Formats: sequence, structure tokens, C-alpha cells
Amino acid sequence: MEKRILVIDDDPDIRRLLQEYLGRYGFLVASVASGRAGLERLERQPADLVILDIRLPDEDGFEVLRKLRQRWEVPVIMLTGLEDSADRVVGLELGADDYLTKPFDPRELLARIRAVLRRCRPVPEMAAEYRFAGFRLHPESRELVGPGGETVRLSRSEQRLLLAFLQHPGRTLSRDRLLELCEPHGEDIFDRAIDVRVLRLRRRLGEAGALIVTERGEGYRFAAAVERSG
Repeated sequence: MEKRILVIDDDPDIRRLLQEYLGRYGFLVASVASGRAGLERLERQPADLVILDIRLPDEDGFEVLRKLRQRWEVPVIMLTGLEDSADRVVGLELGADDYLTKPFDPRELLARIRAVLRRCRPVPEMAAEYRFAGFRLHPESRELVGPGGETVRLSRSEQRLLLAFLQHPGRTLSRDRLLELCEPHGEDIFDRAIDVRVLRLRRRLGEAGALIVTERGEGYRFAAAVERSG
């Protein structure tokens, strides 16, 4: 089945390039020049992946990503400037799945698109439910239910990281090992990406975020008893 890609970029040359190049590889590419138009397009027609520029005429890509993540779980690859290393970290914190700096080689973008789409395939889970510290995780729905019955929606990357901890409670896991567990196809985007994901997951857990313990020079350890059923 052909995958739909939405390009949100105000540069007409880039939009034209991506429509022509990615179209040769079987992707259905739509493109818009502003964040508002991109969100409106997603309302009308879902996409399998979004390519989002940070510098947009109406509002920056970070704000567009925030709004997008409130509604959809579609994978996002962000385009950044060569000097904007801090922007990459912010984008990852907000839920971007990958980034690429401008100017870029279309072949590299194609490879990253394929890698992100592979990573975002549903991952079979061994348990119907995990319980820890009053929380319940239902892997299939990506819903985390808190001690008070509140529902916390997790992104794909947050869910995979939490599952890695829940499947190895009490063990110190290195960054490399966590990346192996979170990325079944072995690709990743950023050598410290796991730190960003841990930060996001801690925020999702609130006070229970302290259960993810930093072991300096070694990695991270999940300091909670875990029960699994199913």
C-alpha cells in the first residue's frame, strides 16, 4: 500500500524536489507552504509521515509540532539549519521522530523516511498489561493509566522506552542497550537521543518519574517492582 507523506515547507523548490523525488519511489506526496495549511491538510486527509520545516512563515515548526502531537501520532521528520543543534534537541523533546539538516541529500532523506516508517510499525507485545507503582500500561492502546485513574497518552518512542524498563526492572541498562530495545531495526538519529526520551518519559510519569534512576557513566535503571499479566 502506498504511503502518504505531507511536506510542510515554505520553500517551493524543496516542495517540488520532494514531490518529484519521493514520487519516484512510490510515495504519495502532498505539500503545503505553512503550518496552518499543514494542520488543515491533516484534518482532511491523514498522512503516514510528515516532513516539517522549523522555519515557517506563519509560526515556527515547534509550535506546529506541539499542535500536531495533541491530535495525531503520525511520525515527523524535522528539517533544521546547519547551525541549529539546540533546535534538534527541542524537536526530539516535543515528539519528533528524526531530523535532517539543510541542505540535504534526497537519498539520505529517503533512507530516513524508510527507517522511521519501519520503527513506527506496531510491535508485538508479550503481556496484556504491566503494573508498577499504581500505574497500568496497556501496550496495544499506548495508554498509561495512573494511580488516580487518569489516562496518560504515550508517543511510540515513550511507550517503547517504558516497555524496555518494565521488561527489565531493577537492571541498569546502558544507552546502547536501551536503543537496541527501543529501535528494533537498529537505526537511530542522535547519539544522545535516549537522554531526551528519558526526560520526556519522566515528565509523563510526574512524581513517579523519579523511578527512572540515572546511573552515572552506566545508563538508567527502573527502580520499581513490576507485575505483568496476560
